[in-house]
Amino acid sequence: MNYKQNNIKNIMHGFFLAVAMTIAEPSTILPLIIHHFTENVVIIGIFVSLLRGGAILVQLIAAFYAQTFKKAMPYLRRVFIVRVLSWFLIGLSIYLIGDKNPKLTLILFGIFLFIFSFSAGFGSIYFSEIIAKVFTKQERGKTMANRQLFAAVGSIISGGVAGWVLSNFEPPRSYAYLFMISAFLMSIGMFAFASIKEPVKENVRIKEESFFKYIKNAFSFLKEDKALQIQILAMLFSYSFLFAFPFVIIQAKNTINLTGWLVGGFVTIQMLGAILGNIIWKKLSPDYKKIFLISYILVIISFLLVMFFENEVIYFLFFFLMGMAIDGFRISGMNLLFEIAPEDKRPIYVALQNNITSIGLFFSIPGGMILEIFGYKILYFFTVFMLLIGFYFATKLKD
Repeated sequence: MNYKQNNIKNIMHGFFLAVAMTIAEPSTILPLIIHHFTENVVIIGIFVSLLRGGAILVQLIAAFYAQTFKKAMPYLRRVFIVRVLSWFLIGLSIYLIGDKNPKLTLILFGIFLFIFSFSAGFGSIYFSEIIAKVFTKQERGKTMANRQLFAAVGSIISGGVAGWVLSNFEPPRSYAYLFMISAFLMSIGMFAFASIKEPVKENVRIKEESFFKYIKNAFSFLKEDKALQIQILAMLFSYSFLFAFPFVIIQAKNTINLTGWLVGGFVTIQMLGAILGNIIWKKLSPDYKKIFLISYILVIISFLLVMFFENEVIYFLFFFLMGMAIDGFRISGMNLLFEIAPEDKRPIYVALQNNITSIGLFFSIPGGMILEIFGYKILYFFTVFMLLIGFYFATKLKD
């Protein structure tokens, strides 16, 4: 395998995907876009969950077939096409309908957002399989840190552009422009990753005669593997930050003068945190358990800050620390799984972890309900409590 070439292509994919996805950044821009069409915070939580968690059940189906694939790239290319088209159609729907019919706009937005996220369920299995095949243990930590570092740079650029667009064009037309342009940029990164030369996998499993037997076997692996159980619990509770994360920007809107440039600034500072974090994570690699624990500590500190303080400096510090922590979870979570997953069962292990922990991607929905009933203080307290439970499980992970 040519590490340099594959590393560059992986970086390009991460960079351009981040440029595009920052347009709907789930902690800042996406809640504001949905808030333009509805003030219901539960609906905001549903859309954030759609972006992050539309791929839950499909991952087990994808892994059912992927365990027999000698090559996953042909299938990943199809996923790329679906994702680019659905992302573009979100922008087109906002442009053509927008404020004329807010309910219809939200419905179409939700449908295309679900397709975008749903297709990612297949893509994440194929992507993980390719990354595990073309990079060694040492290279994986480095290339994913590089990918995330350049993704953060891309998000900073995108955050600046988003701030300019939001400040110079009236919503919802400004939102439409962001989605349609970013769909084109997304396709550049996907084309780069699709050109990776994937080796043939010789050690493949024989597919079970039925999907139900496959599910039974998959969960028998989970029942027998104590390390996998702890790994999944630690990962699931790491998503607890999503109980409150999408609503911090709404609190900021209510407590400070939130301009388009300031929103872009929050995106930028979050990505600056990600850049610093990835530099640190790259140095700590392959000590993924340490990265995981530090990420938990940073998230807990972040929510304690916004629990007790409400000003611009605290919000900037919050998004900076969260940028560090989120990428820390990403780089450590999957690599910890690769360490305990047998090669022939790797797609199943990935699907099990992603499928079960994807429950956490919907935490923003009950988070919105807690906020609606009890307010921000109780929501932040509950979030910190859940994160502390996850931190406990993280300490039990194998080194």
